[in-house]
Formats: sequence, structure tokens, C-alpha cells
Amino acid sequence: MAVEADFQTAVRDLGYPVSEIVSRGSDENGYYVIERSLGDVTFHDQALADASVDGAVGSGVIAGAADISGRLLVAQAGNPRLVSDWFEKAAFATAVFAENPDLDTPRVREVVARAVGRLDQLPGCLGHLDYGLPNMLPGGIIDWQHHGPIPLGYDVCPALDIIAFKGGGKGYAVTAEQRAAYLAALDAASTAVDGPPLSTWLGEFLLVKCFFFLALMRPSGPGRHDKYIKWQYRRALFTLGLDQYDSTGTIDTGNFPALEQFSTGYR
Repeated sequence: MAVEADFQTAVRDLGYPVSEIVSRGSDENGYYVIERSLGDVTFHDQALADASVDGAVGSGVIAGAADISGRLLVAQAGNPRLVSDWFEKAAFATAVFAENPDLDTPRVREVVARAVGRLDQLPGCLGHLDYGLPNMLPGGIIDWQHHGPIPLGYDVCPALDIIAFKGGGKGYAVTAEQRAAYLAALDAASTAVDGPPLSTWLGEFLLVKCFFFLALMRPSGPGRHDKYIKWQYRRALFTLGLDQYDSTGTIDTGNFPALEQFSTGYR
């Protein structure tokens, strides 16, 4: 906890939108940290509330997510750092290939090498590595325990697209228009600080996410049919995403099937 508090203080000093540590120390119960509140409701919770009313995520969630993501992006762009070997930590590629050895093919590795080569054109920065609506509040970003080096844009650009990897299990979905508006706001934030329009690399970011969401999904035993279906679902998304990227250079998560739709073949 002390190490994470040190990290949070350090990145806050760099302009990252994280909570201020207002008190820390030890008492009879151990080490404690008290942080200033960033808000009461995450954008994930707000999206759930919106969807419960009319099935749609409101524009306020998209605008709020774009705002906080833009603030993170500007801080990351303003504090570049050299990165190396980032792909393994971000993608859990070793675990993916260990659990799915049939996917460890020359073609898959060639596609990955091509994507990583494109991502290496971007500046490096310190990233969250598990970024999405559940980590965003109006005042800042929480849950930095997985932080590590990333190419600029890897945190923020795919944050709405990754909802599709949950197969509808999040309780809400975003539209293509909402994803486009979010990415346009991030491109504007990046170009305002003399950076590139980062949506150009969305396909590469999402290819890494295809690995991330397949990692550690293989059931350890035959007892849970639902876990087996979810593993097969993520394998299908991996293949769909890889094929899309290989043929077009991008990935459209709007083409991903919902988990319920996919599961009908296993009943």
C-alpha cells in the first residue's frame, strides 16, 4: 500500500488525474492511506443507470469519459518515457499461447510483429493497463495497481471498444457514433499538444486487447460449462479481431457477436 501511495503521489505531481493522498501512516491496524474523493459514481455505474432507463448510454457518460481520458492523455504525452518489452505485460501473450497453443502460429506472430512495429512509432508513457469506464470518475482515475509502460494512446483509445469483449455482460453497449465521438475528442486532445491523431492506431490497440481478454480464460476443469463457453467466446473474438486486422489494418468491435448469440451453438 505504501508503494502504491508513493506511485500515486508521483504521477499526480506529473499531472495525471489521480486522487490526492491527504493522509497516510500506520496505526494499530496497519498501514493506511486516505485519499481525496474523485466522485461517488464511476462512468460505468452511470452507464448502467442510463441503460436501465431506456437501454442507451447517455451522452453525458461519453462526454465525461472523453474529458477524463483527454486529461490522462495530455499528462501521458507531457511525460514521455522510453518503453521496451511492454507487449508481454499488456497482452499476457505467454499465458494466451500456453492456454491456446493452437493459436501460436507463424501467421499470428507475424501479425503481432506488424502491429507492435506500428505501435513502436508512438511515444512511450506510463500507463494504467486496465483502463475503462469502471476506473473513471468525474474527478479522476482509480485502480492503478497494474500500471506499466505503454505506447501513448493504449489506455484511452480502446476504452469504449473494449466493452464489446464483455459480450453484453456489462449491462450496456455503446454505439458506433458514440465510439467515433469519443475518439474524435481524443484525437483533438492529442493534436492540441502536437501529437498524432491516435485513433489511427486503434486497430493495433485492439489487437493487443484481443490477447488481454483471452488471457487466463481457459477453465481448469470440466465442471463449469459456462466458463468453457466464455473461453470459446473469447477465442472466437480473438480470431475475428486478428482476421480483421490482418486484412484491413483495423478492428471493428461493432462486428463482434454478443455472448448470448454466440452461446446458442453450445446449448
